[in-house]
Amino acid sequence: MSDETETDDGDRRVVGTVGLPGSGKGEAAAVAERADIPVVTMGDVVRKETEERGLPPEEHGTVARALRAEDGPEAIARRSIPMIERHLETSDTVVVDGLRSGVELDCFEEAFGDDFTLVSIEAPFETRATRLAERGRDLTDEDREALLAREQRELDFGMDEAMARADVVIENTTSLAAYRERIRTVLDVESESAEGDATETEAGAEVSDR
Repeated sequence: MSDETETDDGDRRVVGTVGLPGSGKGEAAAVAERADIPVVTMGDVVRKETEERGLPPEEHGTVARALRAEDGPEAIARRSIPMIERHLETSDTVVVDGLRSGVELDCFEEAFGDDFTLVSIEAPFETRATRLAERGRDLTDEDREALLAREQRELDFGMDEAMARADVVIENTTSLAAYRERIRTVLDVESESAEGDATETEAGAEVSDR
């Protein structure tokens, strides 16, 4: 007999995140994963499609635009919904990492109704640019002109509309510990006792409901 049990539809939650590069979406996903909450990363849909088309990682933006041109602006969101629904069969909460537009938000609200909550994670450009440079995942992380172009591409997708319609806003401008705690509060999970959190003492990240 499987240890997995189906969840009650009335108790399920789908929590989406939206934010510009370097805002902290990846860390929010990491907090969820440490709490055993499944995470569906919309960027993974694009990465998988990029690989299947035999293109290098630098073409993620091109592939994302191609998917939307071929199948509509909600193409990536619609590809994510079956993944979310599968997780909801055994988990009462699922995090969707990385919405890009108001159209994608419409898609998730249509699919999950009041069970869907969107969290906008925000921080000033200089703060985000510094974080990305320290992370150094790819060349655009260290090139501020490239980062500005990347952000404009995200905004052109309609990310600003999604951020404006978010149910919850987290200003990720203080300590990592404070930010993690605010994410745990939104996800309704208990605090961690990780060393990284214990050493942070700055004021909490600002959170507001819309």
